Amino acid sequence: MPQRFHLYVISLTIIFIWSVVAGSALAAPTAPDQRLERQLKPLLGPKDAVLVAAPDGRMLAAIHVDTPLVPASILKVLTSLAAIHHLGADYRFTTEFYTNSRNDLSIKGYGDPLLLSEDLDAIARQLAPKLPAIGALVLDDSYFAYPIQIPGRGRSTNPYDAPNGALCVNFNTVCFQHQNGRFVSAEPQTPLLPYLLPQIKACGLKNGRIKLADDHEQGLRYAGELFAHFFKQAGMAVQGPITFAAIDPQKDKLLYSYRSERRVTEAVSNLLAFSNNFIANQLLLTMGAQVHGAPATVEKGLEVLRAYYGNELGLKTGYIDEGSGLSRRNQVTARAMLRILTQFAPHYALMRREGRQWYKTGTLSDVHTRVGYIEAADGGNYMFVVMRNTPGKTTDGIMRILERELK
Repeated sequence: MPQRFHLYVISLTIIFIWSVVAGSALAAPTAPDQRLERQLKPLLGPKDAVLVAAPDGRMLAAIHVDTPLVPASILKVLTSLAAIHHLGADYRFTTEFYTNSRNDLSIKGYGDPLLLSEDLDAIARQLAPKLPAIGALVLDDSYFAYPIQIPGRGRSTNPYDAPNGALCVNFNTVCFQHQNGRFVSAEPQTPLLPYLLPQIKACGLKNGRIKLADDHEQGLRYAGELFAHFFKQAGMAVQGPITFAAIDPQKDKLLYSYRSERRVTEAVSNLLAFSNNFIANQLLLTMGAQVHGAPATVEKGLEVLRAYYGNELGLKTGYIDEGSGLSRRNQVTARAMLRILTQFAPHYALMRREGRQWYKTGTLSDVHTRVGYIEAADGGNYMFVVMRNTPGKTTDGIMRILERELK
């Protein structure tokens, strides 16, 4: 009996010691999430937020995650996700070409954000055998309603302020350089049209890229002049003027429908890689027309984007003012951005890549944000949201910690 009692006491002692040690280990501040937060908190003010999730979904850091903050261009991830959802990953934009009894050629645009000089060249070679001579060149951008007013967009010559339209070429921008005392195109596939020279000289730059227009009619003229150039290059005679008018279903006959070789996922990839506001808002407008019918308006596009944010993603906090992140009225929490990243995960490779990281940044005056994915050594991706609305603060220091700690 005493021996059994002695063994019983020893057993209880062992169990007690094990529970104390185990409990201490569980309570010790050495878990990865606490260690990470201890490093991050001193860097953050009340207008900053960080949220980090492991590949298995565990929260490794969550600081000020429910504080609404200005997202800047990381909002483009939401717009990209909604575009893939509503248009479909395989969606391709079309541009239609009509003719009538006078051999006028009408071109109707449907908002293609990636209609480039190379496409115009290919279109001209397709049309040349069908229509060797053109009367008037008639441009139809009635698929969008005007004016298009994007909150936060300015009137500078910077490409990020380029206006949107249903029929635009080269993002409504021109790329130029100064050589041998004169301005020339910086892109071999695109001519530098003479009528643009006064605008290029007025910008004061010797080389670079500027927007071409402040409104859709200026953008239309550029599209028309470029089409005319490539038509002539393909051997087509352009005999009449460039005019603007909607097609007449009673008189105009569809001659050719050009379907872009680029899927909407390529538009998203360009949007995210170059933070292209023009592409973001072309997608926003097109979504609105697809869901609510033409003509496209900003209001219809925002209705679709907000419904996706609230209904499909189940997000109830924040405010969406436009689709590119230009507006300071946009308000999103880090928790909401993580939800967006979770849904975007199948498409993460569309983001810009640097080392182990796929990411999107956002920058406005006193706003620096960054979201994305960091590759884990044993497979899968960490997800991170870094939002800084504190003046003078960037995401650099935080990202150095994350790169070091997330293995």
